[in-house]
Amino acid sequence: MPKSGLEDHLFRREHARIVAALTRRFGLALAEDVAQDAYCRALEVWRVHGLPDKPAAWLTTTAKRRAIDLVRRDATAQRLAPELASETEHDLERELAEAFEPTAIRDEQLRMMFACCQPGLAQEVQVALVLHILCGFGAAEIAGAFLASRAAIEKRISRGKHELANHREALELAAAEVPERVATVQRALYLLFSEGYHGTSAVRAELCAEAIRLVVLLAELPAAATSTTHALAALMCLHAARLPARVDADGELNAFADQDRARWDQALVAGGLAHFERSATGTTLTAYHVEAAIAAVHASAASTDATDWAAIVALYDRLAQISPSPVVALNRAIAIGKRDGAARGLAELHAITDRDRLAHYPFYAAALGELEHELGHSEAARGYFAAAHALARNDAERRFLAKRM
Repeated sequence: MPKSGLEDHLFRREHARIVAALTRRFGLALAEDVAQDAYCRALEVWRVHGLPDKPAAWLTTTAKRRAIDLVRRDATAQRLAPELASETEHDLERELAEAFEPTAIRDEQLRMMFACCQPGLAQEVQVALVLHILCGFGAAEIAGAFLASRAAIEKRISRGKHELANHREALELAAAEVPERVATVQRALYLLFSEGYHGTSAVRAELCAEAIRLVVLLAELPAAATSTTHALAALMCLHAARLPARVDADGELNAFADQDRARWDQALVAGGLAHFERSATGTTLTAYHVEAAIAAVHASAASTDATDWAAIVALYDRLAQISPSPVVALNRAIAIGKRDGAARGLAELHAITDRDRLAHYPFYAAALGELEHELGHSEAARGYFAAAHALARNDAERRFLAKRM
């Protein structure tokens, strides 16, 4: 991979655009070959001559030429796309020019998103395909984000590609199929964002950014621009807005109460609130709507102390009805502690009925430690922070909890 962050981002983005533009007409295997060849050619040329003025256009032109070369000269390519072998070079050039029109690329990325999220594929396969095909992440990068082995990720990607190759009709998405598949796409994008924001590895802002890019793209498709899609976009934007303050200059985690809200990304806050307003249409109420509402209350408060904790508790009560889980109960208990005091919050934490499912979640023990600390129970607090430290999932969490301890 290129060492420059600019080039790294560029290649990821253009890889996704090239693959999306070519897959439905040429097949996934040929499209990926073209993207890889354009990437390799760029490495060779740019190392000698430097970055061109318009690198994205350079890659697109190279990809078009390589696609024609493969179709004309490569027997495998002709086998994969035999209907193209008899076309004139002029016809191929015209077809490729149309495929790389911005509107066409947007439409093909949407098709690929729905194809990657076929209901028949396991969720971990869907997310791996989205990251690999639509975001340009390699197997090693995906493995690092999900704390999985590279072999396991390669197997997921291979399984998903096999399904796409055997079901080419999945790429021909009819408008009537969108409503029945959109929930699956939303779930995959939610999981992608959650892994970047709450995942088992350190905060991965690039995963959050890709999830936001794709959910905004989804909201541009009329059949998928539902209130639920806008609610999902709202919660992503409002949470991601906090990322600049969530980690300090040294890469250390900041507690939510200690974040400098002046560092929150105000463009993302504004975008999130706009999506949240659009999510209020209709009668549908999902967990995404409630999570977005909670994030909106936080975004509208000047500080932790100024937050409307009564509203937060009421929203968690609603979320617990719609989508009950131990983590929802944990967050509700923390909010009650902010509203009614540490003793009440501590009682709510101990009252979680299925708290055994939180036994390996470091932030349950950390929450107990915070509330014990507020009550002046230093030894009990230190014990809980030590337990949380032992359960930490990455170095950033370990350092953060060590400081609390």
